[in-house]
Amino acid sequence: MTISVCMIVKNEEKRLAACLDSLVPIADEIIVVDTGSTDGTKELAARYTDRIYDFPWIDDFAAARNFAFSKAAMDYIYTADADETIDRANIERFRLLKRFLTPEIEIVQMHYLNLGEQNTVYNAKRELRPKLYKRVRTFEWVNPIHETVRLDPVVYNSDIEIRHNAEGHHAKRDLAAFRKALDKGVRLDRTLHSMYAKELFIAGDEDDLREAMPFFAESVNDPSRSEDERREARCVLARAYRLTGDTAGFVRFALREVIASPCSEMCAEIGRYFRDSGDYAEALCWLNDAAFETEAVISVFSQGTETLSLLAECYEKTGDADKATEYRRMADEWEMPETV
Repeated sequence: MTISVCMIVKNEEKRLAACLDSLVPIADEIIVVDTGSTDGTKELAARYTDRIYDFPWIDDFAAARNFAFSKAAMDYIYTADADETIDRANIERFRLLKRFLTPEIEIVQMHYLNLGEQNTVYNAKRELRPKLYKRVRTFEWVNPIHETVRLDPVVYNSDIEIRHNAEGHHAKRDLAAFRKALDKGVRLDRTLHSMYAKELFIAGDEDDLREAMPFFAESVNDPSRSEDERREARCVLARAYRLTGDTAGFVRFALREVIASPCSEMCAEIGRYFRDSGDYAEALCWLNDAAFETEAVISVFSQGTETLSLLAECYEKTGDADKATEYRRMADEWEMPETV
């Protein structure tokens, strides 16, 4: 089994060498697609491969990935980002995978280690993600009667771990990409709907949320959206209305959510509303619900550091110094869940 490593990069000279050093032992070819670097990225990549291509950036990551994949010639394609590395133990696991992977496997998932807790839209430190893809897929008939062509890919969950060494999130870039896609009339599927909400909760400011309001207002009333998507939309809209000072709009969406099935994001938003109003005792009730009595639907941080820090602040405002100290400690010690 042979592997084409395919990457898309832009201005990654500070991180690219560490990534490529870890890929050389498992790659049969390395393909680097540059989308407009102005630093030494391409010169650095040239130390590792002569398969370097330019691709004009058109606000479409899928287009760039497809272009990179089109240049691959090996049995499988491994997709990598410049802020990822594979340590020695996992390089050996990868080598074993290359020796023993059976041809019917079409996708291999690997454990993605999110090392920068505040710099990710993921909700766990360790998550399975598809990383290795069979380049040419063959179709076969299955079932002894009422035979049909097998359409679902054969997926193998490996024990390989990929280290994601985030040094800062790309939320502003991604939020701009979401807006451009929506301006073009692109419908966000279930996954992108969730990712948009997460980006807004993690890094969106008042302007970002204001610009997102029409989309999520439409989602709330779209019968083709799932209940999970509508819950995400209500949370985003409640935060947007709170930040823009529209109390009536905030109350409308907050009440809808807490009556139906309260989540930690909405309880935290209500807690923030009362904190901002100076009603710290009421804020404490809602923030405690956010941290300990409800589940997150968008971001686990609504149950963690963010809310615990708000609890400490509100306890301090009510004169309970011991509780304030306790919750500051809890906020400092809180860690993202290992898995989801």
